[in-house]
Amino acid sequence: MKKLSAIALVAVLFLSVFVAGCVGNQSATSTATKSSSSGVSYTGTITLYTGGTSGVYYPLGSKYAELLNKAGINAKAVTSGASVSNAKAIGDGNAQAAIMQNDVAYYAYNGLYMFQGNPIKKLRGVAALYPETVQFVVRADSNIKTLQDLAGKKVAIGAPGSGTAVAAEQILKAAGVWDKIQKVNQKFSQAAQALKLGQIDAAVIVSGAPTPAITQIAVTTPVRVLSIPDAILNKLKNEGYIFYVRQVLPKDTYKGMTEDTPTLAVKAILVVSADLPENVVYEMTKVLFDNVDALRAVHQKARFISLKTALDGMSIPLHPGAYKYYKEKGLSVPNKIKPPSG
Repeated sequence: MKKLSAIALVAVLFLSVFVAGCVGNQSATSTATKSSSSGVSYTGTITLYTGGTSGVYYPLGSKYAELLNKAGINAKAVTSGASVSNAKAIGDGNAQAAIMQNDVAYYAYNGLYMFQGNPIKKLRGVAALYPETVQFVVRADSNIKTLQDLAGKKVAIGAPGSGTAVAAEQILKAAGVWDKIQKVNQKFSQAAQALKLGQIDAAVIVSGAPTPAITQIAVTTPVRVLSIPDAILNKLKNEGYIFYVRQVLPKDTYKGMTEDTPTLAVKAILVVSADLPENVVYEMTKVLFDNVDALRAVHQKARFISLKTALDGMSIPLHPGAYKYYKEKGLSVPNKIKPPSG
């Protein structure tokens, strides 16, 4: 009798363990299914490089990282030296995502200019965000009316090795006057003051407009922005500079402007590392466009973020995750920015 009781007890215990195991396995399967259905399977932390705290990249990047965390993707935004350092951080693995100018992304991916001989092939595009305007600024009372009128004039072209200096060279070469100007290397604030004092004839600024440095001097020294015609934009595109986009500055951008002025812009873009899984980047792209209003509440530049312009000026191949998202949304993706095969 005691022997039968012992056997029964063992059987009950075995059955209890078996049932508990089944329940545990069912719970684990349920959790795995939930994780899979959310599209997120990345267990690490995505470090998002932005820019300085006084710029646009940092507040937008910080809010975006917050939104990613709410969506179940571990992310943190950090300050940085902006575009060039951000590209390098993607290359060395210190960052998995970043915000940068699309022209700098193009140079980094193709190993040009400041990345000569050191291409960063891990860069992948997610979305174009907002325009950073190319501005050829002159005093309102200047007799300089076109880019060709800059021949023989003293022009501040940006700091040495900067994206602004490269843009100035490309555009002025397309206009046929690059070798005819007197070049001065100055940062935005220095160039603005030099223009006010009459030490230079024009300043090249690549920044969100209105640019504070120009707005400040325009209070006492009204300015104009030179137009950049379609012929020059088309020439730049034909030469492979696919990152330039058209922008029209309203006449009230600066004191001294009397008409809307067509110019060019490069775009701030969101990029990621090719090492990130497709489903993670798909979810990152979805989070971006599902939360545009939240981003707009952080900075006015986010008003330009739109699915309609998400591919405008995209200068590097898309990540497969972003590509999948755009295809589902019915966007036509140009062949030159489709994800590399293999």
